[in-house]
Amino acid sequence: MYKIGVIGDGDSILGFASAGLSVYPTEDAAEAGRLLKKLADDHAVIFITEKLASALDGEIAHYRSHSVPAIIPIPGITGNTGIGMKSVSRSVEQAVGSDILAD
Repeated sequence: MYKIGVIGDGDSILGFASAGLSVYPTEDAAEAGRLLKKLADDHAVIFITEKLASALDGEIAHYRSHSVPAIIPIPGITGNTGIGMKSVSRSVEQAVGSDILAD
């Protein structure tokens, strides 16, 4: 059975534990990369804070062609950097052939 995991700094992600998601607090990009690789085996969805997602863009790109896991950048406690929306726009453009979300 697949799970849902969240990777990021503790302040940003600990609330997800109350919803039953597996949380993996870290602020270190290298450790987050190792966690991402480990979680990809048995997690259908992995939320990752935008700060770590930007540091792991190459690793995340590897999984974009796979249906599982879905790796979704989320804002951290410090706020939204726009990386999550860029990721959604890129996925929509790939799916429909045009960026229908552009301003």
